Amino acid sequence: MSRLVKFLLVAGASLISLASARCNLTPNANISTAEGVEYKLLLAGLQRPRHLVVDTEGNLLITEAGSQGVRRLVLDDGKNLDVCISSEEALISDANLNHGIALTADGKTILVSSPSEVYAYDYDASQGSVGSRRTVITGMDGSSTHSTRTLMIPVAGNPNLLLVAGGSDGNLDAETVHKDVVRSQVRVFKIDDMLAAGAPLEYGGGSLLGWGLRNSVGWAEDPSTGYIWSVENSVDNLYRGDVDIHNSNPGEELNFHGLPNDTSSAQYGANYGYPGCFAIYDSSVIKDYPGGARVGKQMAGTPQGETDLGYTDEECQKKQAPRITFGSHLAPLDIKFRDGSAAYIAIHGSWNRDPGDGYRLSKVAFKNGEPVSVSDDPKAEEQLMWNTDNSKCPSACFRPAGLAFDKTQRLFMTSDSTGELYVVIGG
Repeated sequence: MSRLVKFLLVAGASLISLASARCNLTPNANISTAEGVEYKLLLAGLQRPRHLVVDTEGNLLITEAGSQGVRRLVLDDGKNLDVCISSEEALISDANLNHGIALTADGKTILVSSPSEVYAYDYDASQGSVGSRRTVITGMDGSSTHSTRTLMIPVAGNPNLLLVAGGSDGNLDAETVHKDVVRSQVRVFKIDDMLAAGAPLEYGGGSLLGWGLRNSVGWAEDPSTGYIWSVENSVDNLYRGDVDIHNSNPGEELNFHGLPNDTSSAQYGANYGYPGCFAIYDSSVIKDYPGGARVGKQMAGTPQGETDLGYTDEECQKKQAPRITFGSHLAPLDIKFRDGSAAYIAIHGSWNRDPGDGYRLSKVAFKNGEPVSVSDDPKAEEQLMWNTDNSKCPSACFRPAGLAFDKTQRLFMTSDSTGELYVVIGG
């Protein structure tokens, strides 16, 4: 056997070994799953990966909040969990990008966000190349407390619309009682007008879909109906009067926003309660509530150390209530639909309760365009994938941050705390 042949055989074996090692990773945490749910760790070493999208070629585009930008991952043609990453590269290098990403319906424009602006890049999915950056929306409040700006395009029903959502400045942002304060709300823009404009559009000039949303980081379209849903991160350290109720209240929320182009609906432009009204989860500690406290009802309250804004329970009952209320301080960061049968939710987990909770992937069953569970059901969430030992959280466990389905219905999930990317099937 010639030296050249031997060299090529050794080199080939080394490449196969390297690829195998790269494709057979061990998660940082011990993970449990529901029956029928399987997962695989695809990649580690990412810098705080957050939201992600799948392009027209099946590649993954992931925002990295750790002063990176957007990373492009090319997958091989493996089926189900046999998939591996064949290559990766930095697609957009920009330390200001920290969370939001969307891809237009034709796959030719990437939209990304900083705390204060939205940018557009021409994109060639087959070549993995982008054009120069264009600022298309400006005037978002660049607050550092809740600095993420979620971007979502409802491609099934309204592919020419872009939803842009931003959170509050601080735990309690009293100024957001006024809708002209461009925080704690979601606004809608027409993509063709936005891309054709000669100058960036002002965020406050977008159509107001919803406000009174403290920090709704996850947004999704149910492809079977075109309806928009979001998940809300509610306040910490909540009191009612001098009673501390924060450990089990308020609940996190699954909110319904109707169709993003139906300006006549009851949901369009609705107020969802913040900064003065919050969803009840543990009704046993809510006293003197008119009509009796129940899961999902809106109540008045004030976080510890903040000024009471003077809301009453009666006023709060007039606000838009959540369709489903989850346990306190779970911190849902993303929501996605595979079809109309369920909403999948990335539950990041939070520090503001004892013991800690969250740190998992869950779903809510849907039928006929809405959750199967009634609105006061405290157990609408079905856990799919979780850390076996939550006592190791948040420092030594996976914390879901972003979700995306590909055309084969595989679910890709980022964990920002561990710098990991998972693929999940089943459930």
